[in-house]
Amino acid sequence: MAQAIVYTEFGGPEVLHLTEIPAPVPGTGEVAIRVEAAGVNPIDAKLRKGLRASDPITAPRRVGADGAGVVTAVGEGVDGFRAGDAVAFSGASGAYATDIAIAADRVHPLLPGVTSAQGAALGIPIGTAYQVLRSLDVGSGDTVLLHGGSGSVGQAAIQFAVLWGATVVATTSERRADRVRELGAIAVPYGDGLADRVRAAAPQGVTVAVDAAGTDEAIHTSLELVADKARIATLVRGRDAAGFGIRAFSGGGPKPLTAQELAWRAEAVPVTLALLAVGRFSIELGASYALADAAEAHAAVEAGADGKVTLTPTA
Repeated sequence: MAQAIVYTEFGGPEVLHLTEIPAPVPGTGEVAIRVEAAGVNPIDAKLRKGLRASDPITAPRRVGADGAGVVTAVGEGVDGFRAGDAVAFSGASGAYATDIAIAADRVHPLLPGVTSAQGAALGIPIGTAYQVLRSLDVGSGDTVLLHGGSGSVGQAAIQFAVLWGATVVATTSERRADRVRELGAIAVPYGDGLADRVRAAAPQGVTVAVDAAGTDEAIHTSLELVADKARIATLVRGRDAAGFGIRAFSGGGPKPLTAQELAWRAEAVPVTLALLAVGRFSIELGASYALADAAEAHAAVEAGADGKVTLTPTA
C-alpha cells in the first residue's frame, strides 16, 4: 500500500488527512515514482477551500501537482526512463503521496546537482512565470514592473526576464528586498507613492507589467505606467481583468490557456532544470514538512511563508 493526502469536504487545512491507497501501477505511457518531495502551491489551498471552480466532491480528493522522486516502474510504451532514475514531475493529480503514477510526458530527468526539493518547487510557479513572460513577449530592451517579486512566481519571473535581457523593477516588502536584488531586480517597496518610486527607479519608462500580488495598487500602478494595456497581465485578479482592459493568466480568469500557453508552461520545467544544473537559476527553499503534516504546510503557505514549502512523503 501507498499513502496519500486527501480531503472529503471543502474547508480549512484541518480537512486534509492521510490515508492508505493502493500502490500505483503504471499504465501504458506512464511512469511510477516514489515521491521524495512534493511542492505545496497556493492553488492547492484555494482548491481545498473551494475558492476555485471544481467538481462536487463525491470521493476522497487528492492534492498536489508538482513533485520529484525516483522511478520505480515504467509502463508499456515508455522510453527514456527506467527504475532508479531521479526525476521531477508536474501536472499530477495527487502529488501529496508516497507513490504516484503519471504520464511520462510530464516527467523530466533530474540533472546532477539538482535536488528533489528543487525539482518539486518548479511546476506551477515556474510554468506560470515563464508562460506569462512569453505571452507578453518580454525580451531585450523591455522594462518589466513585477508586483510581488519575492514569491515563488515572482522570483522565477525576475530570473527569466533578466536572462532574456530585460530590466526588472519588482515590488516587495523591505524585509524581502535583499532577495529580490540578489536575483537581479531593482527592489521598490509597495505602498503609497509606488508609481513615483517606480518612475525614479526606471526613468526610461515601463513597457510591461505583471501582477502577482493581486492588489488594487498593483493594477492601478500598472495602468498608470504602461502605455500598452496588451502588455499588462494579472495572475491573481482574473475575474477583474476584462474590466481593466488587461490580460489575465490563471487567477480565476474567464479564458482557458491556449495550446501555445500550455506548451510554454510545459517547456518551462526542463528549461529550468537545465539552468539549475549549471548554476544559472536559484530556488529559495522554505520549510519542509512530513506528509502527515500537510495541514501545517498549507497553513504556512496561507500565512505567507518565505521560500518554497515542500512535503517529504518518503523521508
